[in-house]
Amino acid sequence: MPIKIPNDLPATQTLRDENIFVMTEHRAITQDIRALEIVVLNLMPTKIATETQLTRLLGNTPLQVNLTLLKMDGHDSKNTSEEHLETFYKTFAEVKNRNFDGMIITGAPVENLEFTEVDYWDELCEIMEWTKTHITSTMHICWAAQAGLYYHHGVPKVSLPEKMFGVFPHTLDHKYSILFRGFDEVFMVPHSRHTTVLREDVENVPELKILASSEEAGVYAMSTKYGKQIYITGHSEYDWDTLQNEYLRDKNAGKPIKMPVNYYPGNDDTKRPVVSWRSSANLLFSNWLNYFVYQITPYDITTIGIDPKADPDDLRELDK
Repeated sequence: MPIKIPNDLPATQTLRDENIFVMTEHRAITQDIRALEIVVLNLMPTKIATETQLTRLLGNTPLQVNLTLLKMDGHDSKNTSEEHLETFYKTFAEVKNRNFDGMIITGAPVENLEFTEVDYWDELCEIMEWTKTHITSTMHICWAAQAGLYYHHGVPKVSLPEKMFGVFPHTLDHKYSILFRGFDEVFMVPHSRHTTVLREDVENVPELKILASSEEAGVYAMSTKYGKQIYITGHSEYDWDTLQNEYLRDKNAGKPIKMPVNYYPGNDDTKRPVVSWRSSANLLFSNWLNYFVYQITPYDITTIGIDPKADPDDLRELDK
C-alpha cells in the first residue's frame, strides 16, 4: 500500500523513480479507507532529503499513510526555502487540536548545545507533552531521542571524546522485541553524533526497556510500555551517501573529521560506500507502523489516548 503525500512534494518523483508506491492526494480522496495519520516533526536542516528518506520507508508497507509535515514555529530554517516550508509544512498551532496515529521526531544538529539553549526547546517540550495524549506511538530519532529521554525520563546526554561516525554492528538486548521482529542477529546502523546516553542512566529508569545496542555505538533502541515512546539513537533512515556528504563537507572545509567507520570498501574514500543497513531500516519502520501504530491505534482517531483498539491480551503480547 502507498504513502499519501502532497501532489507536488519533491519526494514524490524521487520515490516514483525508485518504484516506491506513492499515492497523491487527488487519487487518495477517491478511496474509502481509514489511512494511518502520521506526523513528522522535521528538525533536520536538509529537510527535503529527510522528507524523502522517511517517506521512502513509510511508503514501503501494506498500510496506507497520510503524511503531515511539521516545522517549528519559533525557528527560521536557513537551508530550506520559505516557499517549500509554506507549501508543505504546518506549525504546531495548526495541528495541536488533532490526533495522530504515529509521530516521528527527527534528529537535529544542535547536540553540542544544552537542551535549554536550543532556540525552540520550549516549543519542543510542549509538543513532547502533547504526544502523551494525542499520539498513539512516537518515534524519536538521534538528537530527538536524547531530547525525549531527557524530557520524559530525566536521562542526561553525555559528550563523546570524538564523533560517533560510521556504520556499526548492533545486536538485540530484548530478543523477543516485536519492534525487531525478523531482524538478523547482527544488523548495521549508521550513527553521526557527538553525544550519547549511558546505559546505566537508562537502566535506572524503570519504565524504559533497552531493546538493542552496539558495543561501539552504545544503546540504540529503547521503549516505554507498548511503544508509546520509542527512542532510536542512530539514523537507519539515511541514504547511501548521507554520511559521505557529511564527511566530504567537513573534509573539504578543513575541519577535523575521521573517515566513517565500516563505510568505504577498504577504507578508500574514492570508492562508492557499501549500503549495509537498508533492509533492517525498512523492517524497523514496517514493524513500528504495524505493531505499535496500526495494531493499537483506535479506528476512531478522536479517541486516541482513551480507547486503544487492541485488547489487553494483545498489548501484553507486544510487551513480552
